[in-house]
Amino acid sequence: MRKLVPVIACLTLAVTACGGGGGSGGDGSTGPGPIRVGLIISLTGNYTPLGSEDKKAVELAVEQVNAQGGLLGRKVELVQRDDKTAPDQGIVAFNQIKGQIDALIGPVFSNSALAIEPLAQREKIPYLSLAPAQEQVEPIKSYIFVTPALTSMYAERYLQYMQAEKITKIAVAHDTKSAYSVAGHKAMISLATKYGVTVVADEPYETTNSDFSAIFTHVRDSDAQALVFWGSGAPGVTAGKQYAASGLKVPLFLTGSQASKLWLEPMGAAAEGMTVQSAIGVVGDQLPAGKQKQVIDQMAVPFQQKYGYPPPQFAQDGYSAALLLFEAIRKAGGSGRDQVRQALETMDLVTPNGRFRYSATDHSGLKPEYISINTVKDGRFVVTDWAKKQLTTTVSTE
Repeated sequence: MRKLVPVIACLTLAVTACGGGGGSGGDGSTGPGPIRVGLIISLTGNYTPLGSEDKKAVELAVEQVNAQGGLLGRKVELVQRDDKTAPDQGIVAFNQIKGQIDALIGPVFSNSALAIEPLAQREKIPYLSLAPAQEQVEPIKSYIFVTPALTSMYAERYLQYMQAEKITKIAVAHDTKSAYSVAGHKAMISLATKYGVTVVADEPYETTNSDFSAIFTHVRDSDAQALVFWGSGAPGVTAGKQYAASGLKVPLFLTGSQASKLWLEPMGAAAEGMTVQSAIGVVGDQLPAGKQKQVIDQMAVPFQQKYGYPPPQFAQDGYSAALLLFEAIRKAGGSGRDQVRQALETMDLVTPNGRFRYSATDHSGLKPEYISINTVKDGRFVVTDWAKKQLTTTVSTE
């Protein structure tokens, strides 16, 4: 087993620089200039609220590392572009900056991430994706890594919870135009029997859908014990509000895309009692003391002070990606692309998203055990008793 990188090893909990050495410019050549990190995110379009949280978190990580002298004595600079929540614009953004950067973070929109992936691989740029789509790392591409837990992990975590709660029949709704939603639906269907669960209602919809009443009618007419909703952005709010108004008694289960104030605030009181998954960092204040909580607080405390609210799911992803990249550059002794790629493949690091163990055969690095199952109580995410026991066991073994 690879040795866990200590959370407090390098000044400020693995964010700050330790050591010295040369590195590369955007073309991979050795030089003393700044380390330039590309950040492609959605700053306009449907995923603007998600991308803006990633931006805040990555900028915070860069501020922290530069305040401690940078990486290996070199400042970190962000080269930012907007993918406009559109795959073709993600490609345009990548082509604009590919010659200027040492590594790349983003996007949050799975469709854009999948469009950029083959370009980053061709250019041999270490790429930490902020989207959880399974296809990015199955099969493995040498320069492509994923930071959020994969959609299959979210699916499996819910099925583990259902098995514990003796839920054996479910309905599943998914957005046929979202790579994230399609992958989650596919994983849930394929894994259901492993956990003694049967899908009794399978309900497709499209991102532009504004009326979910037909889905709720189908669920009501089935013998489903829960409705799992796969979707990102606006559909999560629209469906959540319409569910609350429908009088449907079957509990609604939502995924990590709703683990944010961007969903909680527009939902208001209608969200009470709903079940929502999240990365472990979203509920960090409810964790026992230890290394995992320390690294979450390293991000959450200054984020809350700066923006006035706790960091949501998407911010957790962005900050975790920055920590992983910074540590890889330190381990590599510079920002040479192939050296950074190799360093990522031997990574063992605690981040707000959990403990990553990347390897040559695993470019997602996380396990389902770092996903929490929560209920909404008094306008906040509260860890379920089942998840609290699971998470406590997980973090105590780090």
